[in-house]
Formats: sequence, structure tokens, C-alpha cells
Amino acid sequence: MAIRKQTQPGEGLALEPERQRTKPPPLYKVLLLNDDYTPMEFVVVVLERFFRMSREQATVVMLKVHRDGRGVCGVFPRDLATTKVEQVAAFAQRHGHPLACVMEEN
Repeated sequence: MAIRKQTQPGEGLALEPERQRTKPPPLYKVLLLNDDYTPMEFVVVVLERFFRMSREQATVVMLKVHRDGRGVCGVFPRDLATTKVEQVAAFAQRHGHPLACVMEEN
């Protein structure tokens, strides 16, 4: 869309582009939830594999999950967050662990 603007009195009309600001899409936190059955090492593997964390980063997040009951794995657009949650759930199920992964709006 363009706005017509008179540049000087007596001159013709010029077209200037209208600037529209688009709002960025909402972001979602992906969280792991603590349980009494999933081994800590498995949680570290999940964080390394699906969230591309180093062993040190994954250990810090795993300990947060263990101590606080939940830990943030990352913040993503909705589609990517949904995919991560589904991948982690399927991987945990294949390995016989009840590890829960959820997302919430940031």
C-alpha cells in the first residue's frame, strides 16, 4: 500500500511506501519435567541430541530438572517447539522412559 504525499506546493503528488511493522511470532519454551524413573544420563543424552547442547550445558539443565522439577531446554517458534516435544516423547517412549517434555508460551 502507498500513501500519496504532496512534496511542495504546486508540485505533483509523490508516492511513498507505507511502513508496516509485523509482529514477530510468539515463542514457546520447551521444558523437561522431572520424574523418579528416567536416569539422569538419559536426560543428558536427550538434551545433547535434540537441543544440541554440550555435555556441560546438558548436565546443568539436567540438574535443574532434578532439583526444581522442570528445566528449560530452549525457546522456539511454535512449530519447532511442537516438533521438539514430539521427538523427545517418542525417543523416551522407545527407550522405555516416562520422561515428559512440554511447551509453554514464553
